[in-house]
Formats: sequence, structure tokens, C-alpha cells
Amino acid sequence: MQWVGRFEPSLAPWREVKLKSVQRANTFRFVAWDGVQSVEVSSQASMSLLARPITVDLNATPMLCWRWRVAASLSQADMRQREGDDYAARVYISLRLPPSSMGLGLRAQLALARAVWGPDLPDAAINYVWDNRQPIGTTRPNAYTDRAQMVVLRSGDGNAGQWVSERVDLRRDALRLFGQGAEPVQLAITADTDNTGGSARSGFADFHFAAAHQPCEAP
Repeated sequence: MQWVGRFEPSLAPWREVKLKSVQRANTFRFVAWDGVQSVEVSSQASMSLLARPITVDLNATPMLCWRWRVAASLSQADMRQREGDDYAARVYISLRLPPSSMGLGLRAQLALARAVWGPDLPDAAINYVWDNRQPIGTTRPNAYTDRAQMVVLRSGDGNAGQWVSERVDLRRDALRLFGQGAEPVQLAITADTDNTGGSARSGFADFHFAAAHQPCEAP
């Protein structure tokens, strides 16, 4: 078991990351929400991440576990279109890919993208999202780039207003989406409302990695 998200009031070692300097930022704060020590994210036509570096051996602990909640899904969002690329809650795993898997063209593309979006832009990313309309299990490229893959874990308002536990096989997902050798280097959480101009309130708690045979833990 490896804990990476037992939150404390200081939120350390997490830090806020803005992918565009002109982007309006979310608000992140530590709260005890229904007795759960967590991070509350408030998003008002805004987008920024709360992120931390991670080092994890996916062969030993491939399962990523956490709890999250949303007040409501985003009624105007549509993950198939750039103008609808918003989510009430989003868990963002940045990946480093082996150089041998990236040709010169992709490296040049990433260098240009980082010049625009900043050095925190990863080689690739998996986003586990709480969507509003796509069926659970939907996996598709982000509306802006196929370097980020979106995986729908929750959809709609059936579980809104309550803590929901998740368990995903990150090793399996990294392999099927980006091939051998993809290495997680950063974990981030957010609510994302900058494209639709909406608002969202979500919570995140109890991030940890577990072995395939281990159950997830929740204090």
C-alpha cells in the first residue's frame, strides 16, 4: 500500500498548476466534508490543477484508489467537442514515456506545446472523469489532443452529493492507451469549467496505490 493523498490543512506536497497563464484559477481548500478529510475544489468558469509528483512501481501496486464526490454534473459539457471539454471532477495522471516510443515528430510537437502551455505538460496523460452524458467506460481522446485520454468512471447525477469510492488498474490502462514503459510521474485533481463557463463543486480524498490482491482502504 502506498498513500499519496491523505490531505492535511497545508495541502503539502500538493501545489496549484495553471496550464495557461491567462486562465482563471480554481479554488482549492482543505475541508472535513461529512467527516472525510479532503480537498474541496470550487470552479467558476475556471481551470487549474492541484498536483503532486509521484513515484510508484506499477508492477507492485498497479491499483489506484480514491474517493470523490460532486455536487452535480455539468449539464452543458460535451467531451466530444472543445467548447464542451469540461468535467465536474477529474483525476489527471501525467505519464513519462520512454524516448524510444516517441519519434522526432512527436518530440518536436511536445516541445512546441510546452512552449505554449508550460513545462508541466506531460508526454501523455490519463484522465479519469465524472462526465454528464457519456456511458461509464467510455474512453476517447481529449478534444484538444490525443496525448490525453479520457476515461469515464461516473456519469450523470445518480451518485451526486455523496462520497463514491473508485479503484482503477492504472498499469493496465497505461499499457493499453500508451504502450509499454509508460511511467506515472504526477497526480492531479481538478474540476474543469472554463470552456462552458459553468460552475462545479467537487471533493477528493484518500488517494493510494494498492497491490492487485489488496482491497482499497478508506479511513
